[in-house]
Amino acid sequence: MFFASDNGSGAAPEIIAAVVAANAGYAMPYGNDPIMEGVRAEIRRIFEAPEAAVYLVATGTAANALALAILCAPWGAVFCHPLAHVENDECGAPEFYTGGAKLVPVAGDHGRMTPAALAAAIARTGRGGVHGVQPGAVSITNVTETGSVYSAAEVAELATVAKGCGLPVHLDGARLANALVATGASPAAMTWQAGVDVVSFGGTKNGCLGVEAVVIFDPARAWEFELRRKRAGHLFSKHRYLSAQMAAYLKDGLWLDLAARANRAGARLAAGIRALPGAVIDHPAEANVIFARWPRAGHLRARAAGAQYYLMPPDGAPEGPPDELLAARLVTSWSTSEQDVGRFLELIGG
Repeated sequence: MFFASDNGSGAAPEIIAAVVAANAGYAMPYGNDPIMEGVRAEIRRIFEAPEAAVYLVATGTAANALALAILCAPWGAVFCHPLAHVENDECGAPEFYTGGAKLVPVAGDHGRMTPAALAAAIARTGRGGVHGVQPGAVSITNVTETGSVYSAAEVAELATVAKGCGLPVHLDGARLANALVATGASPAAMTWQAGVDVVSFGGTKNGCLGVEAVVIFDPARAWEFELRRKRAGHLFSKHRYLSAQMAAYLKDGLWLDLAARANRAGARLAAGIRALPGAVIDHPAEANVIFARWPRAGHLRARAAGAQYYLMPPDGAPEGPPDELLAARLVTSWSTSEQDVGRFLELIGG
């Protein structure tokens, strides 16, 4: 009953097998391996973007921070939701790699910025001239940090605001596969066709060992990314092990199959919690991330049986009335079983 994070799941067998196969013999380093040639071609096909530049890094933080660094000047502002991963969970990496750009929170319910709030935030930024940061870029997270999902149309609405102000758009797609499965949108419709300039295309949370792709739809930005990736220490010498993961991830739609498994488990878990007396789902559970509250007694039973998940806040008191509602974040993965979901629901329901 592991619901702490999809990062905690094992790698899919297909990914492990691909890495083992890539280990045979020799291959040119630094992304010049033949597997990477196929990865680049396949990502371009999937995103319907034949000119896109494609690069691999090992972490989502590196993907996001390096992507924003090619979009935003050091004196710029990156507009994002207050709960965005780049704002809360990357230890200042976007600010560091951009050379000092300021992250400006933009309001919106359930982790989603609204076009009106974005327009207002952009309009009030830079009014002080040289004394303040200037509008720089917009970063959208999909799936959001609350488990809600932007539709392709909603991404396009935000991008329209950004482009109307001359700003490029970054999409943090650490769980992009889950968002595409949830909405039925194509990768192209959710990204460049909606106005996105650069996407961080995640694999680590969805069954890979550790690999993320940065897809840059304007190849004129590619060389700067290459230089920044190397300077930041994120260009792997034995790159074929990143390439092998991504190649297997993309083969025969495995990435979508894995995300669909995670989303189905999330839907079962959310439905079960909704059915419990007194339980509350705090945000739309549209993919594989669920924020919910249920009585303390259920938490104590689940924890005693070994269930792992995050209380919100993490130091939620174990002492108190048994019927008091305590909040938690639950995340399902490609490997979450029906048995684990069923057992967990039995425990928290009493």
